[in-house]
Amino acid sequence: MDFISIRIITDDVARLAGFYERATGVPANRSGGDFAEIRTPRATLAIGSARTVPLFAPGAAQPASNRSVIIEFLVEDVDGVRQNLAGFVEDFVTEPTTMPWGNRSLLFRDPDGNLVNFFTPVTAAAIEKFTAR
Repeated sequence: MDFISIRIITDDVARLAGFYERATGVPANRSGGDFAEIRTPRATLAIGSARTVPLFAPGAAQPASNRSVIIEFLVEDVDGVRQNLAGFVEDFVTEPTTMPWGNRSLLFRDPDGNLVNFFTPVTAAAIEKFTAR
C-alpha cells in the first residue's frame, strides 16, 4: 500500500490552491474549477470543492472545519521560509521553534483555518530520518 495524498475540501478551490502555490512555490495542477493538486516528490496535497463531496457521500466532509489534522511540508530552511511568508500568511500560530524530536517547525493556518507545519530537521537524528528515504 502507498500513501498518496491528503485532500482538503473547500468552498474556494482557486483561493486555496493559490495560497498553497504561493506558500510552497509549487504550481498547482488544476482540473477544472473543482479540483487542484500540489504535487511534491513525496506526497500530494489535493484540494477539492465542496461540490465534489456528494460524489463520495453527501455530508461526509465539510469545508473549513478541520481542527485535528496538521498538513506538513519538509523545507530546506524554515527560518528563511518564515521571512518569505511575512505579509502573506495572516495567521501564524508559532514562530520557528525547535521541537524535542529535532525538527525546527513553523505553524500557521491556511485561509480555511487548516493548520500547516513547515519544518526543517536540525538534529542529526532528524536529518537522518528524512535523508534515509
